[in-house]
Amino acid sequence: MKFMKLGTRPDTFYTEQATRTLISDIPADLVIQINDVTYMLHKFSLVPKCGLLQRLCYDSSDSECVTLELHDIPGGEDAFELCAKFCYGISINISAHNYVLALCAAKFLRMNDSVEKGNFVGKLEAFFNSCILEGWKDPIATLQTTATLPEWSENLGIVRKCIDSIIEKVLTPPPQVKWSYTYTRPGYTKKQHHSVPKDWWTEDVSDLDIDLFRCIIMAIRSTYVLPPQLIGEALHVYACRWLPGITKLKSSGSSASSQTDESNKIDQKILETIVSMIPADRGSVSVGFLFRLLSISIHLGASSVTKTELIRRASLQFEEATVSDLLYPSTSSSDQNYYDIELVLAVLETFLKVWKRMSPGAVDNSYFLRSVRNVGKLIDSYLQVVARDDNMPVSKFVSLAETVPSIARLDHDDLYHAINIYLKVHPELSKAEKKRLCGILDCQKLSPEVRGHAVKNELLPLRTVVQLLYFEQEKGSRETTSSHKLLPIKPHEILLGAAKHRAATVTRDNKEEESRTDHQRNNNKRSEGKLAVAELERKMVIRGDVEDAQSEAKDQSVLSCKLDFDPKKIITRARSKSDHKAR
Repeated sequence: MKFMKLGTRPDTFYTEQATRTLISDIPADLVIQINDVTYMLHKFSLVPKCGLLQRLCYDSSDSECVTLELHDIPGGEDAFELCAKFCYGISINISAHNYVLALCAAKFLRMNDSVEKGNFVGKLEAFFNSCILEGWKDPIATLQTTATLPEWSENLGIVRKCIDSIIEKVLTPPPQVKWSYTYTRPGYTKKQHHSVPKDWWTEDVSDLDIDLFRCIIMAIRSTYVLPPQLIGEALHVYACRWLPGITKLKSSGSSASSQTDESNKIDQKILETIVSMIPADRGSVSVGFLFRLLSISIHLGASSVTKTELIRRASLQFEEATVSDLLYPSTSSSDQNYYDIELVLAVLETFLKVWKRMSPGAVDNSYFLRSVRNVGKLIDSYLQVVARDDNMPVSKFVSLAETVPSIARLDHDDLYHAINIYLKVHPELSKAEKKRLCGILDCQKLSPEVRGHAVKNELLPLRTVVQLLYFEQEKGSRETTSSHKLLPIKPHEILLGAAKHRAATVTRDNKEEESRTDHQRNNNKRSEGKLAVAELERKMVIRGDVEDAQSEAKDQSVLSCKLDFDPKKIITRARSKSDHKAR
């Protein structure tokens, strides 16, 4: 960073209580009060260079001590002291950090060349034009200091000139960049990379406040020189620099209540400004970044317009997301879930609405099918993660799973794995909840391997297992017919294996009863389908699930026709056996 040294005399200012004076044999004849500080100075040093002091001291004699109050001088006592030391010839250093204070105070005191040649204002402006504006970090540092004197800086053209200088350098082709810049991305070292990265400027510009940053970004966008992705990267860097919780899966303990109302409003402004600057081009920012902004917008209580826009933008790129992009903790005080499943559900619903509106014949559109199936796989993988949330209710889990249209799932293997994980983590589920959960599963869309696992899964409700066995039998029947082989189908063998797995131990009396019943049924030469269902019914009685047997028999009316048995008779027998067992 460049600086300008003025004056050669040593600093002889000293402070005594609230008074600043100069070590000199000449008594002070100019008293200047600025806020709580009093300066004891000399007219012969200051008045010739300061047009304002000339006017204020015009009516006083040379020997008279004059007292002036300059409380409204921009920059206060620090800025005034720079001007006073310049008048005395005391050595001072001017850089981007104190240039604004010095110039505004010098302008206030009218230290122009018209008052005295080679005055302070002329030297400051020459340094600004030849050094500060020619550098890269200097105009950025100067802009940062304008926050203390925004009106003066704007009126003097400091802000506009610094912004123009920054934009000019940002638009410079990377091979022509010769100045020093900040670039601290992981895995990058300047020694290993001789070429300048395209986003070399983003970190330094992100040091500015949001209003100045917006001015620079909007001016750059208006030139149409840089690609939208580069603008998006600058927004991403700025968000990481200023927004709380932008890092993934930050503890939900840092709730909005831990922030003051003032800081919360500042964060809201930053967030909403960043969202308003995102280029309209798809892919200008990543979908993961959009989800992070959306999560923060909920955390900060941003406007509904901002949330809606983020949901819309995220839905357009939803198929590009990964599971890690969707994992954010819930920030709602009334929601005990760790994962914010409502956020994902909102984006999914908008994704389906947008695509259907864009393509009325979306179902027949190959691009839509590919896109929606990618989203379907994403949601099923996401469900496998949120299923491990102890506080995740069945209603939310099922709601998200059901929102995925049937065309989005070529198979239900991933969905089955998610359901299985949920059942393991939530063993306290009621029968109704298990029925609701497994009702979203299409047994026909399970692969043979997964179906075989499901048949033996003790966590699944019996109704689901019956459906699985039926489709297994039906599939075997179709395969036999197509191959013209008259091999007998024996669903009872599958049923027996599944039932034995579900009932680990069976009493000796029940085994004898099963044997007698099997012998009686074989003598009656009933169909093998009837035998299988009767065997299943007895297992249900052994477990004492008479109500489940009744429900399964009623809900499987179509199944009973296919397997050629009468569910009413089975329920009657189940009840009689249950009564006998109770006695």
